[in-house]
Amino acid sequence: MDILFLYLSGISLAIGTVALLVGGVGLIRLPDMFSRIHAAGMIDTAGVGFIILGMMLYEGFSLISIKLAAVAVFLFFTSPIASHAVAQVAHRAGFSPVSKGLKPKVKPKAKKTGAKKSAAKKRAVKKGAAS
Repeated sequence: MDILFLYLSGISLAIGTVALLVGGVGLIRLPDMFSRIHAAGMIDTAGVGFIILGMMLYEGFSLISIKLAAVAVFLFFTSPIASHAVAQVAHRAGFSPVSKGLKPKVKPKAKKTGAKKSAAKKRAVKKGAAS
């Protein structure tokens, strides 16, 4: 029975490692920020979940496996929330998803200041009076 748990632990650790490597490649290869956030959020949660499962199987039922389960629950809640928060901030900043091979467009927000507008109007009035 111990051999079975040892093999299952090794398989789970290997699946988690491969998932994290695929997620790392996805971060490099995907075209835009929203796709990268999706890859990082999904694969990070799955990869860490499999690695924690492998460690729990290796350790058996003990206080350490209960702590690992608590870490897994914490990560399952915080990773998707963090990914969503980053995507929401990017969307509000003006990033848009890539479609049909186009580059993302970032719209800079113009500051509205009354002093700059009034100074420009004064210069326009002076130029008009000088001519």
